[in-house]
Amino acid sequence: MPRPITLFTGQWADLPLAELAPLARRMGYDGLELACWGDHFDVQQALASDTYVRDKWALLREHGLTCLAIGNHLVGQAVCDLIDERHRAILPAHVWGDGEPEGVRQRAARELADTARAAAKSGVKTVTGFTGSSIWHATYAFPPTTQAYWDAGFADFGRRFGPILETFEQQDVNFALEVHPTEIAFDIASAERAIAAVGGHRRFGFNYDPSHLAYQGVDYVRFIRGFADRIYNAHMKDVWWGRGDGTVGVFGGHTSFGDARRFWDFRSVGRGMVDFESIIVALNDIGYAGPLSVEWEDSRMDRVHGATESAAFCRRLDFPPAAGAFDAAFDKAAQGGMAGT
Repeated sequence: MPRPITLFTGQWADLPLAELAPLARRMGYDGLELACWGDHFDVQQALASDTYVRDKWALLREHGLTCLAIGNHLVGQAVCDLIDERHRAILPAHVWGDGEPEGVRQRAARELADTARAAAKSGVKTVTGFTGSSIWHATYAFPPTTQAYWDAGFADFGRRFGPILETFEQQDVNFALEVHPTEIAFDIASAERAIAAVGGHRRFGFNYDPSHLAYQGVDYVRFIRGFADRIYNAHMKDVWWGRGDGTVGVFGGHTSFGDARRFWDFRSVGRGMVDFESIIVALNDIGYAGPLSVEWEDSRMDRVHGATESAAFCRRLDFPPAAGAFDAAFDKAAQGGMAGT
């Protein structure tokens, strides 16, 4: 069967889930990838109350929806980041606490581990999210950055995420990093290094999202084939690049999304330059059977219009893989012919 088409709710957290769920169904979705902000999914409430989890899933079922992944990107960002005032705006109050950076990182790590426990309690096998990075700020290597400096950053990631991944292992849940600028992994090379930093831990994999790779010039189809056994979730998000007026480069020029000067910008699925046909072929080739989860972002378009057409685009594009070789019938015919001679 074609894969379920789901909607990541992170960009819809201004809507209560009771309002978003029926809307998502009307827009054509089979399920939701619940974000751990707004009122969509609260990790601590899920752990504390069986009723909370039961009521959430009853609401989804009422509207013919399922949940195959839970997203906790905002907390994950704080695990390895150099913490500053910006994090206060995205973190739960109990994770931010007094704002002392190392305390924030440790509380974020505990909350991410608790997300694995809450997912398991809810019957969900995948948590998507971010990791943050202690070395992203030095990506452009000046003052000169040595490999020893990069090594220290990946070692920091490994130390902090190793215990988290052990909790994921105990709960039989996978962590799917959305490879993305500002994370420990933002392209193929850094993703390979991140896997090595956690000793190839089987619970560490990826939330595949071509939009964050394409405008960088990374081969986003090669990413699928290169990490075939670690693609735990797939975001459908589009982007265009090579646009703008020539005054803003790939680093964004400190402009906001939707600024016409930008070299690249996110687009509604099917409206950008990502080759989704090749993505579906590659996902079929590696045997990926998980959801196609639309992460809808387009500063120029009404989101209900965009999310509706995105669901239809993904459903039209997706197709089940072949059950066998297309020319197998010729072999059977040949065998039958030979048997009759």
